[in-house]
Amino acid sequence: MANNRRVSRISSLIKREVSQMLLNGIKDDRVGAGMVSITDVDVSGDLQHAKIFVSIYGTEEAKAETMEGLKSSTAFVRKELGHRIRLRRTPEVIFLEDNSLERGDRILNLINQISSDRSDDNSITDDLEEDIN
Repeated sequence: MANNRRVSRISSLIKREVSQMLLNGIKDDRVGAGMVSITDVDVSGDLQHAKIFVSIYGTEEAKAETMEGLKSSTAFVRKELGHRIRLRRTPEVIFLEDNSLERGDRILNLINQISSDRSDDNSITDDLEEDIN
């Protein structure tokens, strides 16, 4: 139980520090190509690996360019985390693109489409009932 709390606390610390690095520390121009935000950090139970999920707003080219910039800055991010967070061993950093917002958008569009199709079907049924009567 205490280990889970520690992993959760370290995840939130890493999220906060990497967010600050995105604002001030990472000088790679490719990282600024799209609007980047940290959505989640998943730290392994042994604190050896940290998956940092990022949401990038922009065109597909800007997203790809931003991911390249983030992946090239992993050594810098890990070194900075080592300075900012006191751990016995700084976790390996892996940046992953988080597409959950886009997936959520697609699901909402599908739900809206289905509900509009149903309302169209209901109006057709009502018209048929009026014609029969």
